[in-house]
Amino acid sequence: MAVIFEFRAARTPAEAVALLKEHGGDAKVIAGGQSLMPLINLGLAQPKLLVDINGITDLGFVERRDGTLAIGALVRHRTLEHSDLVRQSCPLLAEALPLIGDRQVRNRGTIGGSLSHADPVAEIPTVATCLGATVHVEGPNGGRDLSASDFFVTYLTTALESDEILTEVRFPTFLAGTGVSFKELVRRKGDFAIVAAAAAIRLAPDGTCSEAHLALAGVDATPRQADAAASLLQGRMPGPQLIEEAAKAACEGIDPESDVIASADYRRSMAPIFARRALTEAFERARPGVG
Repeated sequence: MAVIFEFRAARTPAEAVALLKEHGGDAKVIAGGQSLMPLINLGLAQPKLLVDINGITDLGFVERRDGTLAIGALVRHRTLEHSDLVRQSCPLLAEALPLIGDRQVRNRGTIGGSLSHADPVAEIPTVATCLGATVHVEGPNGGRDLSASDFFVTYLTTALESDEILTEVRFPTFLAGTGVSFKELVRRKGDFAIVAAAAAIRLAPDGTCSEAHLALAGVDATPRQADAAASLLQGRMPGPQLIEEAAKAACEGIDPESDVIASADYRRSMAPIFARRALTEAFERARPGVG
């Protein structure tokens, strides 16, 4: 059965918002189309209007701003993957980008599209959750900022209203000497992760942990920020036993689901292993002269 919808191109965020408001929940934003088009093809999304935002050239920026790396919603994964500014300012994001799908997906997919799709095992939402990124959205009443933890609501669901669009995301920039790691369990390269772990660690001059960030994916309906693990590591000297304790703490209360790829029990057993691997590598990379 043919899918029939109207197609309109917006040239500014305000024009996109106006089109969304006019059509209510029957409209969807499209940029790269790497997430939306499969949903339409499978009959899981049936919009009456597609609002193409590719012509909004103002959303193609990558820049440092007020201690953050600010990225416009329309920046392609491939652009970020090859950006020296991303590697210098947010190496965890740089590490995760090559793991997204395949080259074709990275050539077309956008950072705003990945965040708005809110797949709980996707790499960019996991990095955003790990680092406490800020998402900026625009709507009929102006703009508002949302933390990643508030932006992701549940599976494939965000706090975006039907007449709002995501325009930029801001990641905190990294201080020199921060160690990062992104580990994911996949059946083959480019597949959706079964579980994943993102970690960022900074050491004090005495070798103790001065800053710790950890997030898990594939263990809940959204990426999960592991606050308990971060608190356990803070101010302590890293070692195998401490890292093992932190990895276990990160997985307390996780609630994975079973699907055709893996059972909930398998995800539950793999989560602490990948949390430990990510923390171990991040600590190793945080040591002076390593990175």
